[in-house]
Amino acid sequence: MSILSEYKHLFPIDSIQKVCDLFEEQLRSNKEPDLALFSIIIGAIENNLTNVKNSDKDANLALNKFVKMKFPTVEWDEVKTLYERFVSLMRSGVDTKLLSGDLATRDLVKRVADVVWNSLTRSYYKDRAHLQSIYSFLTGNKLDCFGVAFAVTAGCQVLGKNDVHLALSEDHAWVVFGKDGVHTAEVTWHGKGNEDKRGRSVGDGVLARSWLYVAGKPVICTRIMELAALVSSINPTLTPTIDVHEVALLQHRLLWLLYEKGHLDAYPMALGNLGDLDEYMRKFITKEAEPEIPILKDEIGIVKSCSIARPDSASLYAQSIRSSRTYYEDRHVYPYTFQGGYYHRHKMYKEAFHAWASAGDVIRHYNYSRDDEEIYKEFSEIANELIPQLMKAESSGHSARSILKDPECFASLLRFYDGICKWEEGSQTPILHIGWAKPLVSTISKFDSEVRAQVNIVCSPDNGELIGASENTVENESSENDKQKDIWNNNADIPPMSVREQLTAAVNSRPRVTLYSHKMAALKPLLLAERLNTHALQLQLTAQSQLQRPHIPVKRRDDEDHNPSTPTARAKRARRER
Repeated sequence: MSILSEYKHLFPIDSIQKVCDLFEEQLRSNKEPDLALFSIIIGAIENNLTNVKNSDKDANLALNKFVKMKFPTVEWDEVKTLYERFVSLMRSGVDTKLLSGDLATRDLVKRVADVVWNSLTRSYYKDRAHLQSIYSFLTGNKLDCFGVAFAVTAGCQVLGKNDVHLALSEDHAWVVFGKDGVHTAEVTWHGKGNEDKRGRSVGDGVLARSWLYVAGKPVICTRIMELAALVSSINPTLTPTIDVHEVALLQHRLLWLLYEKGHLDAYPMALGNLGDLDEYMRKFITKEAEPEIPILKDEIGIVKSCSIARPDSASLYAQSIRSSRTYYEDRHVYPYTFQGGYYHRHKMYKEAFHAWASAGDVIRHYNYSRDDEEIYKEFSEIANELIPQLMKAESSGHSARSILKDPECFASLLRFYDGICKWEEGSQTPILHIGWAKPLVSTISKFDSEVRAQVNIVCSPDNGELIGASENTVENESSENDKQKDIWNNNADIPPMSVREQLTAAVNSRPRVTLYSHKMAALKPLLLAERLNTHALQLQLTAQSQLQRPHIPVKRRDDEDHNPSTPTARAKRARRER
């Protein structure tokens, strides 16, 4: 309790500034943050502010995008009681024999996971909000997938096993443990009926090329990054269409605090969430709600202003992509869909197509499975709602700069659809049923044959790793096009070109796209035909692919503990209606 008592002077916590002071003090400390303590405090604030029963006192929910609520008062005695209960639960539920040694064992991790699991109500809460904190666990015996993994990590910490850390993919969570975190263990559930995986290595999921395990490139958290995961998991929603102002503002300020200390640099999802939040704040919150220039404290607690301008949302989305490329070999999809959504909202459709195409480049490295529900919904929304809607709007005008006249936009669409088709190949369940095929064909048919013919299509269906997502981009080829244009416009210094040189220059100036899926490669003649045969396109798109990926050798149980592949987990992304 000595660590807990160090924060007693900050109580009662009755404002956002008090919470920021708590985090500031922790970030200045040389001691590891106590995950259980911070989760209880954040959970108490979020759960009280998002209680619908309290909302009708201050606002008419039907008339607002967000509502303002009175900030709750979190008392020291309440937090101390809940914290002691959590520590008691962990210590009483784990045999002392499992605590021998400096490092955690698989048996210990599984036992802590069982203690958490057996304390929950016998219901699944996959899509319920505000169930990710230890506060929810202790007051209602309810946790979501991320909450279970976080509670297990916190439980191991209070038992003195500081080698256990949270691992986050884009829709799942597990833990790493042992020296340098070389071992992995499932500790939570994903979908119904998967609780029997607790304690097992995640190696099988990585070998199966499941997006859920991001090719063994998850975010492996430090203690501070686990705090960042806690903050990123905050959900400000009161109803599906209404956010609570104070919760969003709290999350916004805490993420900026962590960002400015450099703790989000290797956390793409948190950077994307901050980008979304910052855009949301600029749109709905007045300037008086939060100062433009952040207020920071130096190492001895003296308040000082920070004159360094914060990056805008677009820069944060770009940084999220750089983070994925730098630390995770560009195997995370959401950074690109974050960016694509931003461009779409701002009617920058060509840039949106490019971002979505890059998301397709990433997803083609995986095999589709029933665990991919969240990313399936993301791609379905893009392919079957957003793209058809904007294509319909663009096709109704007569602008010479329309995306329908831009071959690079057509090339980006082909990359996007090719990634989805490659994702489908070798999977047990087809993706491109008629509900996908009709919007796809309708979109392609809106490009004239002259535009489609300008795209240089290269087929490489048997070599899916030829070009990485960060390299196979129309953008790179566009820069070459710009160089060519500069040369052609400088007529004074250009020597006469032969016919062959002129033809070569013309071909090189065309947008180039490589198709890796068998299905899209087979469509090349139809895509470039002067008259588009939409019926034939639909038939080929909906045909189930019989081409399987190379057989993946079965992993022996003896190898589980020696697999250095690392796990991942993330707080589920909350979609906001704007």
